Amino acid sequence: MKEQDTRVKADIFPVSSFLISLITFGIITTIQMKILGNYIDVSQIAPVHVILVLILWLLVAATFTILTSYQIRKRYQKPIEDFAEAARKVAAGDFSVYLAPRHSEDKLDYLDVLFLDFNKMVEELGSIDTLKTDFVSNVSHEIKTPLAIIYNNAELLNKPNLTEEKRLEYSQTILSAVHRLSELVRNMLKLNKLEKQVIKTVPEHYDVTAQICECAVQFEELWEKKNIDFEADLEDRVMLEADAGLLELVWTNLLSNAMKFTPEGGTIRLSQSSDETNVTVCVSDTGCGMTPETMKHIFDKFYQSDTSHATEGNGLGLPLVQRILQLSDGTISVQSKPGEGSTFTVVLPKKQGGQS
Repeated sequence: MKEQDTRVKADIFPVSSFLISLITFGIITTIQMKILGNYIDVSQIAPVHVILVLILWLLVAATFTILTSYQIRKRYQKPIEDFAEAARKVAAGDFSVYLAPRHSEDKLDYLDVLFLDFNKMVEELGSIDTLKTDFVSNVSHEIKTPLAIIYNNAELLNKPNLTEEKRLEYSQTILSAVHRLSELVRNMLKLNKLEKQVIKTVPEHYDVTAQICECAVQFEELWEKKNIDFEADLEDRVMLEADAGLLELVWTNLLSNAMKFTPEGGTIRLSQSSDETNVTVCVSDTGCGMTPETMKHIFDKFYQSDTSHATEGNGLGLPLVQRILQLSDGTISVQSKPGEGSTFTVVLPKKQGGQS
Protein backbone atom coordinates (compact mmCIF):
# COMPACT_ATOMS: atom_id res chain seq x y z
CA MET A 1 0.00 0.00 0.00
CA LYS A 2 1.32 3.45 -0.93
CA GLU A 3 2.24 5.83 1.86
CA GLN A 4 0.65 9.25 1.85
CA ASP A 5 3.15 11.97 1.01
CA THR A 6 3.45 14.09 4.14
CA ARG A 7 4.14 17.19 2.03
CA VAL A 8 0.61 17.12 0.61
CA LYS A 9 -1.57 19.28 2.88
CA ALA A 10 -4.82 19.47 0.89
CA ASP A 11 -6.99 17.12 -1.17
CA ILE A 12 -7.83 17.83 -4.77
CA PHE A 13 -11.54 17.96 -3.72
CA PRO A 14 -11.67 19.48 -0.17
CA VAL A 15 -14.70 20.24 2.07
CA SER A 16 -14.95 23.73 0.60
CA SER A 17 -15.98 22.10 -2.70
CA PHE A 18 -18.91 20.47 -0.95
CA LEU A 19 -20.00 23.80 0.54
CA ILE A 20 -19.71 25.54 -2.82
CA SER A 21 -21.79 22.78 -4.42
CA LEU A 22 -24.42 23.10 -1.66
CA ILE A 23 -24.67 26.86 -2.01
CA THR A 24 -24.83 26.58 -5.80
CA PHE A 25 -27.67 24.07 -5.71
CA GLY A 26 -29.43 26.23 -3.08
CA ILE A 27 -29.22 29.29 -5.32
CA ILE A 28 -30.45 27.32 -8.33
CA THR A 29 -33.36 25.87 -6.35
CA THR A 30 -34.23 29.31 -4.89
CA ILE A 31 -34.33 30.82 -8.36
CA GLN A 32 -36.46 27.90 -9.48
CA MET A 33 -38.88 28.48 -6.57
CA LYS A 34 -39.05 32.20 -7.39
CA ILE A 35 -40.06 31.32 -10.93
CA LEU A 36 -42.61 28.74 -9.73
CA GLY A 37 -43.94 31.30 -7.21
CA ASN A 38 -45.54 33.15 -10.08
CA TYR A 39 -47.76 30.14 -10.71
CA ILE A 40 -48.22 28.50 -7.30
CA ASP A 41 -48.70 29.79 -3.76
CA VAL A 42 -45.37 29.04 -2.08
CA SER A 43 -46.79 29.98 1.31
CA GLN A 44 -49.00 26.91 1.16
CA ILE A 45 -46.00 24.57 1.21
CA ALA A 46 -45.81 22.75 4.53
CA PRO A 47 -42.71 23.33 6.72
CA VAL A 48 -41.91 19.64 6.57
CA HIS A 49 -41.64 19.86 2.80
CA VAL A 50 -39.28 22.82 3.10
CA ILE A 51 -37.11 20.71 5.41
CA LEU A 52 -37.24 17.87 2.89
CA VAL A 53 -36.11 20.26 0.15
CA LEU A 54 -33.16 21.34 2.32
CA ILE A 55 -32.27 17.69 2.95
CA LEU A 56 -32.49 17.08 -0.79
CA TRP A 57 -30.05 19.92 -1.36
CA LEU A 58 -27.62 18.31 1.07
CA LEU A 59 -27.96 14.88 -0.56
CA VAL A 60 -27.57 16.22 -4.10
CA ALA A 61 -24.54 18.35 -3.12
CA ALA A 62 -22.94 15.42 -1.30
CA THR A 63 -23.61 13.01 -4.19
CA PHE A 64 -22.25 15.51 -6.73
CA THR A 65 -19.15 16.11 -4.60
CA ILE A 66 -18.47 12.39 -4.13
CA LEU A 67 -18.95 11.53 -7.82
CA THR A 68 -16.85 14.46 -8.98
CA SER A 69 -14.16 13.64 -6.42
CA TYR A 70 -14.11 10.01 -7.61
CA GLN A 71 -13.77 11.03 -11.26
CA ILE A 72 -11.04 13.53 -10.53
CA ARG A 73 -9.14 11.04 -8.37
CA LYS A 74 -9.44 8.29 -10.96
CA ARG A 75 -8.55 10.44 -13.97
CA TYR A 76 -6.06 12.89 -12.49
CA GLN A 77 -5.06 12.46 -8.85
CA LYS A 78 -4.17 8.74 -9.10
CA PRO A 79 -1.96 9.19 -12.21
CA ILE A 80 -0.31 12.22 -10.59
CA GLU A 81 0.35 10.20 -7.41
CA ASP A 82 1.90 7.43 -9.54
CA PHE A 83 3.99 10.06 -11.32
CA ALA A 84 5.15 11.57 -8.00
CA GLU A 85 6.10 8.15 -6.62
CA ALA A 86 8.02 7.28 -9.80
CA ALA A 87 9.84 10.61 -9.62
CA ARG A 88 10.85 9.87 -6.01
CA LYS A 89 12.25 6.48 -7.05
CA VAL A 90 14.27 8.05 -9.85
CA ALA A 91 15.58 10.70 -7.45
CA ALA A 92 16.70 7.83 -5.19
CA GLY A 93 18.63 6.24 -8.08
CA ASP A 94 16.14 3.65 -9.37
CA PHE A 95 16.15 3.96 -13.18
CA SER A 96 14.03 0.85 -13.79
CA VAL A 97 10.85 2.89 -13.27
CA TYR A 98 8.29 2.79 -16.06
CA LEU A 99 4.89 4.53 -16.26
CA ALA A 100 2.47 2.87 -18.66
CA PRO A 101 0.22 5.24 -20.66
CA ARG A 102 -3.44 4.89 -19.67
CA HIS A 103 -4.79 4.99 -23.21
CA SER A 104 -3.99 3.44 -26.57
CA GLU A 105 -1.69 5.29 -28.96
CA ASP A 106 -4.56 6.81 -30.97
CA LYS A 107 -6.24 8.20 -27.82
CA LEU A 108 -3.34 9.67 -25.87
CA ASP A 109 -4.06 12.67 -23.65
CA TYR A 110 -1.63 15.13 -22.05
CA LEU A 111 -1.00 12.87 -19.05
CA ASP A 112 -0.12 9.97 -21.36
CA VAL A 113 2.33 12.19 -23.25
CA LEU A 114 3.79 13.32 -19.92
CA PHE A 115 4.31 9.65 -18.94
CA LEU A 116 5.97 8.85 -22.28
CA ASP A 117 8.35 11.83 -21.94
CA PHE A 118 9.08 10.82 -18.34
CA ASN A 119 9.93 7.25 -19.42
CA LYS A 120 12.27 8.58 -22.10
CA MET A 121 13.96 10.88 -19.58
CA VAL A 122 14.44 7.99 -17.11
CA GLU A 123 15.90 5.83 -19.87
CA GLU A 124 18.40 8.56 -20.76
CA LEU A 125 19.29 9.09 -17.09
CA GLY A 126 19.81 5.34 -16.73
CA SER A 127 22.15 5.33 -19.73
CA ILE A 128 24.09 8.28 -18.33
CA ASP A 129 24.35 6.58 -14.93
CA THR A 130 25.65 3.40 -16.58
CA LEU A 131 28.18 5.40 -18.59
CA LYS A 132 29.27 7.20 -15.43
CA THR A 133 29.72 3.91 -13.58
CA ASP A 134 31.64 2.40 -16.50
CA PHE A 135 33.74 5.55 -16.78
CA VAL A 136 34.72 5.48 -13.11
CA SER A 137 35.47 1.75 -13.35
CA ASN A 138 37.60 2.21 -16.48
CA VAL A 139 39.47 5.18 -15.07
CA SER A 140 40.16 3.27 -11.84
CA HIS A 141 41.50 0.33 -13.85
CA GLU A 142 43.63 2.50 -16.13
CA ILE A 143 45.14 4.37 -13.19
CA LYS A 144 45.63 1.25 -11.06
CA THR A 145 47.77 -0.55 -13.65
CA PRO A 146 50.58 2.05 -14.02
CA LEU A 147 50.50 2.74 -10.27
CA ALA A 148 51.07 -0.96 -9.59
CA ILE A 149 53.98 -0.96 -12.05
CA ILE A 150 55.50 2.10 -10.39
CA TYR A 151 55.07 0.62 -6.91
CA ASN A 152 56.53 -2.78 -7.80
CA ASN A 153 59.55 -1.36 -9.61
CA ALA A 154 60.16 1.21 -6.88
CA GLU A 155 60.35 -1.68 -4.40
CA LEU A 156 62.77 -3.50 -6.68
CA LEU A 157 64.97 -0.40 -6.80
CA ASN A 158 65.30 -0.55 -3.02
CA LYS A 159 66.90 -3.98 -3.16
CA PRO A 160 70.58 -4.00 -2.20
CA ASN A 161 73.41 -4.95 -4.54
CA LEU A 162 71.50 -4.10 -7.73
CA THR A 163 73.54 -3.97 -10.90
CA GLU A 164 73.53 -0.70 -12.81
CA GLU A 165 71.81 -2.46 -15.69
CA LYS A 166 68.93 -3.63 -13.49
CA ARG A 167 68.65 -0.24 -11.81
CA LEU A 168 68.38 1.41 -15.20
CA GLU A 169 65.80 -1.16 -16.34
CA TYR A 170 63.56 -0.56 -13.30
CA SER A 171 63.94 3.21 -13.66
CA GLN A 172 62.92 3.08 -17.33
CA THR A 173 59.89 0.97 -16.46
CA ILE A 174 58.82 3.54 -13.85
CA LEU A 175 59.31 6.40 -16.30
CA SER A 176 57.26 4.56 -18.90
CA ALA A 177 54.40 4.00 -16.41
CA VAL A 178 54.53 7.65 -15.32
CA HIS A 179 54.38 8.71 -18.97
CA ARG A 180 51.35 6.50 -19.53
CA LEU A 181 49.63 7.86 -16.41
CA SER A 182 50.39 11.42 -17.45
CA GLU A 183 49.05 10.79 -20.96
CA LEU A 184 45.86 9.27 -19.54
CA VAL A 185 45.16 12.29 -17.33
CA ARG A 186 46.03 14.71 -20.15
CA ASN A 187 43.72 12.96 -22.62
CA MET A 188 40.90 12.76 -20.08
CA LEU A 189 41.11 16.47 -19.33
CA LYS A 190 41.35 17.41 -22.99
CA LEU A 191 38.45 15.17 -24.02
CA ASN A 192 36.34 16.48 -21.15
CA LYS A 193 37.02 20.08 -22.21
CA LEU A 194 36.26 19.28 -25.85
CA GLU A 195 32.98 17.59 -24.96
CA LYS A 196 31.93 20.53 -22.78
CA GLN A 197 33.17 22.90 -25.51
CA VAL A 198 35.49 24.62 -23.04
CA ILE A 199 38.13 24.42 -25.77
CA LYS A 200 37.12 26.53 -28.78
CA THR A 201 38.56 25.86 -32.21
CA VAL A 202 40.83 28.62 -33.47
CA PRO A 203 41.01 28.19 -37.27
CA GLU A 204 44.08 29.37 -39.14
CA HIS A 205 45.20 29.09 -42.75
CA TYR A 206 48.08 26.62 -42.88
CA ASP A 207 49.72 23.85 -44.93
CA VAL A 208 48.19 20.60 -43.70
CA THR A 209 50.53 18.46 -45.84
CA ALA A 210 53.56 19.86 -44.03
CA GLN A 211 51.88 19.18 -40.69
CA ILE A 212 51.15 15.54 -41.59
CA CYS A 213 54.79 15.06 -42.67
CA GLU A 214 56.06 16.49 -39.38
CA CYS A 215 53.79 14.16 -37.41
CA ALA A 216 54.91 11.13 -39.43
CA VAL A 217 58.62 11.91 -38.95
CA GLN A 218 58.13 11.71 -35.16
CA PHE A 219 57.56 7.95 -35.59
CA GLU A 220 60.59 7.33 -37.83
CA GLU A 221 62.68 5.79 -35.08
CA LEU A 222 59.80 3.47 -34.11
CA TRP A 223 59.06 2.20 -37.62
CA GLU A 224 62.76 1.58 -38.21
CA LYS A 225 63.00 -0.29 -34.90
CA LYS A 226 60.03 -2.53 -35.86
CA ASN A 227 61.29 -2.85 -39.44
CA ILE A 228 58.00 -1.44 -40.75
CA ASP A 229 57.71 -0.44 -44.39
CA PHE A 230 56.32 3.10 -44.22
CA GLU A 231 54.79 4.36 -47.47
CA ALA A 232 53.64 7.94 -47.97
CA ASP A 233 51.71 9.44 -50.87
CA LEU A 234 51.13 13.13 -50.15
CA GLU A 235 50.55 16.24 -52.22
CA ASP A 236 53.22 18.91 -52.23
CA ARG A 237 51.14 21.58 -50.51
CA VAL A 238 47.50 21.89 -49.45
CA MET A 239 46.19 24.89 -47.56
CA LEU A 240 43.52 24.23 -44.96
CA GLU A 241 41.52 26.49 -42.65
CA ALA A 242 41.33 24.70 -39.30
CA ASP A 243 42.73 24.55 -35.78
CA ALA A 244 46.27 23.30 -36.41
CA GLY A 245 46.91 22.37 -32.76
CA LEU A 246 43.86 20.12 -32.54
CA LEU A 247 44.38 18.47 -35.93
CA GLU A 248 47.95 17.62 -34.95
CA LEU A 249 46.42 15.41 -32.26
CA VAL A 250 44.33 13.68 -34.94
CA TRP A 251 47.30 12.75 -37.15
CA THR A 252 49.47 11.78 -34.15
CA ASN A 253 46.81 9.48 -32.69
CA LEU A 254 46.03 7.76 -36.00
CA LEU A 255 49.70 7.18 -36.77
CA SER A 256 50.37 6.01 -33.21
CA ASN A 257 47.55 3.45 -33.49
CA ALA A 258 48.90 2.23 -36.81
CA MET A 259 52.37 1.80 -35.31
CA LYS A 260 50.96 0.01 -32.28
CA PHE A 261 48.92 -2.56 -34.19
CA THR A 262 51.31 -3.18 -37.11
CA PRO A 263 53.58 -6.16 -36.41
CA GLU A 264 57.30 -6.20 -37.17
CA GLY A 265 57.94 -6.32 -40.92
CA GLY A 266 54.44 -4.95 -41.65
CA THR A 267 53.41 -1.96 -43.76
CA ILE A 268 51.84 1.41 -42.98
CA ARG A 269 50.48 3.60 -45.78
CA LEU A 270 49.81 7.29 -45.34
CA SER A 271 48.02 9.07 -48.18
CA GLN A 272 46.58 12.53 -48.61
CA SER A 273 44.58 14.01 -51.48
CA SER A 274 42.27 16.95 -52.03
CA ASP A 275 39.72 18.47 -54.37
CA GLU A 276 38.16 21.92 -54.54
CA THR A 277 36.31 21.58 -51.22
CA ASN A 278 37.78 18.76 -49.12
CA VAL A 279 41.04 17.24 -47.92
CA THR A 280 41.14 13.45 -47.47
CA VAL A 281 43.75 11.68 -45.33
CA CYS A 282 44.03 7.88 -45.08
CA VAL A 283 46.12 5.88 -42.62
CA SER A 284 46.32 2.14 -43.38
CA ASP A 285 48.10 -0.66 -41.58
CA THR A 286 48.60 -4.40 -42.00
CA GLY A 287 47.81 -5.19 -38.38
CA CYS A 288 45.32 -7.55 -36.78
CA GLY A 289 42.25 -5.79 -38.19
CA MET A 290 38.83 -5.59 -36.55
CA THR A 291 35.52 -7.41 -36.59
CA PRO A 292 32.29 -5.53 -37.46
CA GLU A 293 31.31 -5.68 -33.78
CA THR A 294 34.61 -4.13 -32.72
CA MET A 295 34.22 -1.30 -35.25
CA LYS A 296 30.94 -0.33 -33.58
CA HIS A 297 32.79 0.50 -30.35
CA ILE A 298 36.18 1.87 -31.37
CA PHE A 299 35.07 5.46 -30.68
CA ASP A 300 33.79 4.56 -27.20
CA LYS A 301 35.90 5.82 -24.32
CA PHE A 302 38.38 3.29 -22.91
CA TYR A 303 37.37 0.62 -25.43
CA GLN A 304 40.32 -1.53 -26.48
CA SER A 305 39.60 -4.37 -28.84
CA ASP A 306 43.07 -5.92 -28.75
CA THR A 307 43.95 -6.54 -25.10
CA SER A 308 47.45 -7.62 -26.06
CA HIS A 309 48.22 -3.94 -26.72
CA ALA A 310 46.32 -2.63 -23.69
CA THR A 311 49.48 -1.48 -21.93
CA GLU A 312 50.36 0.75 -24.90
CA GLY A 313 47.24 2.93 -24.77
CA ASN A 314 44.25 4.00 -22.72
CA GLY A 315 41.34 3.83 -25.17
CA LEU A 316 40.92 7.61 -25.35
CA GLY A 317 42.79 8.33 -28.59
CA LEU A 318 40.00 7.62 -31.09
CA PRO A 319 37.23 9.29 -29.03
CA LEU A 320 39.50 12.34 -28.87
CA VAL A 321 40.05 12.20 -32.64
CA GLN A 322 36.32 11.91 -33.32
CA ARG A 323 35.44 14.88 -31.08
CA ILE A 324 38.12 17.08 -32.67
CA LEU A 325 36.84 16.25 -36.15
CA GLN A 326 33.26 16.99 -35.10
CA LEU A 327 34.36 20.43 -33.93
CA SER A 328 36.29 20.88 -37.20
CA ASP A 329 33.28 19.96 -39.42
CA GLY A 330 35.15 16.81 -40.47
CA THR A 331 34.36 13.10 -40.48
CA ILE A 332 36.23 9.87 -39.81
CA SER A 333 35.40 6.38 -41.07
CA VAL A 334 37.10 3.00 -40.84
CA GLN A 335 37.36 -0.07 -43.03
CA SER A 336 38.81 -3.23 -41.58
CA LYS A 337 38.83 -7.01 -41.75
CA PRO A 338 40.29 -9.41 -39.19
CA GLY A 339 43.82 -10.35 -40.17
CA GLU A 340 43.95 -7.83 -43.04
CA GLY A 341 44.57 -4.56 -41.23
CA SER A 342 42.59 -1.33 -41.00
CA THR A 343 42.19 1.94 -42.89
CA PHE A 344 41.08 5.14 -41.21
CA THR A 345 39.85 7.88 -43.53
CA VAL A 346 39.52 11.51 -42.45
CA VAL A 347 37.67 14.04 -44.58
CA LEU A 348 37.99 17.74 -43.76
CA PRO A 349 36.51 20.79 -45.50
CA LYS A 350 39.18 23.19 -46.71
CA LYS A 351 37.21 26.03 -45.16
CA GLN A 352 35.16 25.60 -41.99
CA GLY A 353 31.51 26.49 -42.38
CA GLY A 354 30.96 27.55 -38.78
CA GLN A 355 32.78 27.91 -35.55
CA SER A 356 32.08 25.76 -32.54
